[in-house]
Amino acid sequence: MPGSPRGERLGVLGGTFDPPHRGHVAAARACVEQLGLDRVLFVVANDPWQKSPRRSVTPASHRLAMVEAVVGSVPRAEASRIELERGGPSYTVDTVEALSAAARARGDPEPQQFLIVGADVVPTLGTWHRADDLARLVIVAVVRRPGSPEPAGLPGWRLERVDGADVAVSSSQVREAVRAGQPLSDLVPEPVERYIRAHSLYAVPR
Repeated sequence: MPGSPRGERLGVLGGTFDPPHRGHVAAARACVEQLGLDRVLFVVANDPWQKSPRRSVTPASHRLAMVEAVVGSVPRAEASRIELERGGPSYTVDTVEALSAAARARGDPEPQQFLIVGADVVPTLGTWHRADDLARLVIVAVVRRPGSPEPAGLPGWRLERVDGADVAVSSSQVREAVRAGQPLSDLVPEPVERYIRAHSLYAVPR
């Protein structure tokens, strides 16, 4: 008897992407290669509820456009606006449930979803919205830099370790570099740098 068709192996890389940088690209590539993902979605947050109270967030239209400019450099990657279309605060568990529901509506098997995070995020997962439900629904793809310590296990969560490239960069570092007039080529892909400069983002002059 033939086996039932499997759902796709789907990577979910969510973030504010303010802006997307080389670390995001390296993490997505590593997960595609090491986990055999069929697709990886760069999911742009509408309202990043853990960040928006602390700082001003660039309008979603710009953040989505930068993600769309960068996904072409990652095999099987797509920009996703699912959280922008839903509106309101962006909760990963809602996105994961919506992706499964969409597959069912198409008559497809539910995807096996891999939530892509950096090793530094693992200790905070228990604070995420409806964390127990999220733990049940996803496998967490933990991307760690070469030589970094093994991330501690988290009870109730399924973790897959992924060896990422040695790319130490953050979005806040990019924003600070722009304000300081420093080069961006080592921090963001070229299409993102062009977009930042063309739209005078992060206080960079035209």
